[in-house]
Amino acid sequence: MTGAAPIIVTALLGDEDLAWADGLRRAHFPPERNVLRAHLTLFHHLPPSGLDELRRLLMREVRTTIAPAARISRLLSLGRGVAFGVDSPGLAAIRSRIAEAFEPMLTPQDRAGWRPHITIQNKVTPADARALMAELSKDFAPRPLRIDGLSAYWYRGGPWESIGDWRFTRSGRSPRS
Repeated sequence: MTGAAPIIVTALLGDEDLAWADGLRRAHFPPERNVLRAHLTLFHHLPPSGLDELRRLLMREVRTTIAPAARISRLLSLGRGVAFGVDSPGLAAIRSRIAEAFEPMLTPQDRAGWRPHITIQNKVTPADARALMAELSKDFAPRPLRIDGLSAYWYRGGPWESIGDWRFTRSGRSPRS
């Protein structure tokens, strides 16, 4: 289904990392509000009129850019939730190039500074968020995060509708053992 709905762009997480992060999300996100898998959002609201240009940009990025190295580097308090902070200069560069192409059409949220993260809990009481933060802090250690590509979705108020996935064709790292 197509139509005038905003477009969301995310990093496509590697299968193992997605399974790990999504397991934590299922365990800690309120079930009635958890309608999405774990994700790392690059853009929250690109205009539907830009779909053809976005497809071209995403295709170019995955064909000409080495899959960016990424790392889960810290826990982030969201006040009413918890997320993993992600560091990835390569992914930030990709986001910057896409942002430049869409600059006149970016929403204030997508214009603001990008704070890459994977939310594993949200919409809970501050006390519940603090408890999860304390629990996760006990064993937290930074870890690599595999980025396999880029994805785009229609946002229509509920679960996102896939537009497509674009996978990197060049890898700058060795496969996981």
